[in-house]
Amino acid sequence: MLSFFMANAQSEMQEGFTLLENGEFEQAESFFYDYLKKDSTNKTAKLCYGRAVGLSGEPNKATKLFAELLKTYPSDFEVAINYNESFLWAKKYKEAKPLYAQMVQEHPKKFAAVLGYANTLSNLKEYKEALKLVEDALQLDPDNSNAKVSRKYMRLGYANEYVNKQEYVAGEMILKEIFTDFPEDKDALLNLANLYLITKDVTSAKNSYVRYATTAKDSITALNGIALAEHIGESDKKALAFAEISKLKVSKFEDFELTERTYDRYIQALIWNRKFISAKKKIDSLENIYPNRNWIHALKATLGLYTGDSKKSIKSYDKILVNDSSSFDGNLGKANALFAADRIIPAYKSAYNTLKYYDNQKDALGFIEKLNLMHTPSVEEHAAYTFDNGKNVAFFTNTTADVPFSTKFRTTLSYFYRTTENTVSGNKANAHVILAGLHYKLFPKTLLKTIIGANNSRFTNDAYTQPVFDAKLEMQPFKMQNLSIGYQREIQNFNADLIEREIVQHHYGLNYNLGTNVNFGWYTQLMHTQQSDANIRNLLFTSLYYTLSQKPALKMGLNYQHITFKDQVPTIYFSPEQYQAFEIFADIRGKISDKTTYMGSAATGFQKVEDDPYTAIFRAEMAVQHQFSKRLSGNIYGKYSNIASATAAGFEFTEIGLKIKWLFLDKPLFFNSIQ
Repeated sequence: MLSFFMANAQSEMQEGFTLLENGEFEQAESFFYDYLKKDSTNKTAKLCYGRAVGLSGEPNKATKLFAELLKTYPSDFEVAINYNESFLWAKKYKEAKPLYAQMVQEHPKKFAAVLGYANTLSNLKEYKEALKLVEDALQLDPDNSNAKVSRKYMRLGYANEYVNKQEYVAGEMILKEIFTDFPEDKDALLNLANLYLITKDVTSAKNSYVRYATTAKDSITALNGIALAEHIGESDKKALAFAEISKLKVSKFEDFELTERTYDRYIQALIWNRKFISAKKKIDSLENIYPNRNWIHALKATLGLYTGDSKKSIKSYDKILVNDSSSFDGNLGKANALFAADRIIPAYKSAYNTLKYYDNQKDALGFIEKLNLMHTPSVEEHAAYTFDNGKNVAFFTNTTADVPFSTKFRTTLSYFYRTTENTVSGNKANAHVILAGLHYKLFPKTLLKTIIGANNSRFTNDAYTQPVFDAKLEMQPFKMQNLSIGYQREIQNFNADLIEREIVQHHYGLNYNLGTNVNFGWYTQLMHTQQSDANIRNLLFTSLYYTLSQKPALKMGLNYQHITFKDQVPTIYFSPEQYQAFEIFADIRGKISDKTTYMGSAATGFQKVEDDPYTAIFRAEMAVQHQFSKRLSGNIYGKYSNIASATAAGFEFTEIGLKIKWLFLDKPLFFNSIQ
């Protein structure tokens, strides 16, 4: 519009035109206000005054000025186009849409009308139609830079819509179209990099950042992005290396915002690498410089989640939301912190609150889906075949239905069948066990599990039925600590001989695990068992372990086991007065692909039975799990052990099994009540 005024400029208004052209709208407003005092009917001056008023922050006042002008010049295109444009300044896009639609219908060859309509639709996020109109505008003026800039931002918005709908290929194509008008456009490159990060295409993301780094400042932004890409690619050491380079480079510039972003990424990288002490010191020092800043609160919250202090994380996210209730990090971050604190319903609500501000946001939808899958009714089938060097073979199957009625209360029902035979003696037996369970969450991270049922065992020409019971209280008394105490009544059913003897066991147990932020952990199990044959067993198992890496999860450690029996009945079952075992072990868990995971563990050492010589022991287990769909998964495993068991020392045992889990409903039973 300004070019029209300048083309028709009167020399005495040239100064005002220049002020408008340079974006000095308040000075332009004063200039044309004074000019109208001496020439109150000058249409050009009135139009320029209206534009200056609207662009200096008073769009509604400008609309009224142009409306008055329209009364005098009802058919004047320049007055009408300024009137329409004033609605865009006021961000009243819905009101502007019909005005521009009518104008384009009346003046289809007017470039300003067509481009104005295109920009209006773009602001209403009607990108498809907006792009058609901007193409029409460029047909009228092929080299117009304003139209090309508008087309660029329309493409950015349109691509973002496809990304939000997880249609990444379409989004990528639209972003690349921007390079036709603006080769190596910075905004397009950053959006492409973000798309590649979302799709975990780490190589393409890094390439986009390299293309972006054409200046010293831009190279800092690129390094920050590459650090995030390396983290997504599970190369956290490389991520920290890039973040450290970026931190050194940013010190050469006095760029407040870039410095904040760089230190934010650097501290994130420290946390990813579990350098928690260094991260905390840096956060504390920066908080003195940047008090009550959301990125500082977010770093404190992230540190809390990584160190098991979810309560502190929730407080930090609350501070973010006080500053900005629509903050994505605040809302979804709080949802994750509430989940870590085992406050499931508030976590759901926080995730849905995220979607109020960010419609169809992938991470928020994924978080809700994760909670849904955890609480959706399921059925699991577990079948296995076992054999040992005592010529015992067995097959068992266990079918379990799990039905959560709420986030606090769930029930289970299972049927277990085991048949076993000694191929030398020909002795056979089988057992049928039916169990009903109830799990109730007393408080966050405090769960009571109870199971009651019956065991029907049959052998030769006889049979018996015994009640079984299991009660356990699981809790987290302190940060990074897990404790469970319980009682279990079970029937010994390892092989046919033991089933026939109808030995009832009463187990009183305690399990305790202590985690730390320095990769060490300590697990201990204590169990006191009273048996119906008047024998008593005491068991101690303790394990000290160290986590060598997070991805894949690799830990190694030392195990010690000590068992005593009050009475020694070696002809019936393995019951030494004293038994000890020492092991070194390794355990690894990781991903083969996005849908396939694996685990492997092995332990070796030596065992000592009473005064007998030490003997070598070895045990191992391997498993592969595949997620066929969101609701169906399968697991195949095998394990071997020669550690002393219920039969004798020198015992060798092998098990091969299969597990299938199916979520037989689409959503939790209580899903509608939390939306």
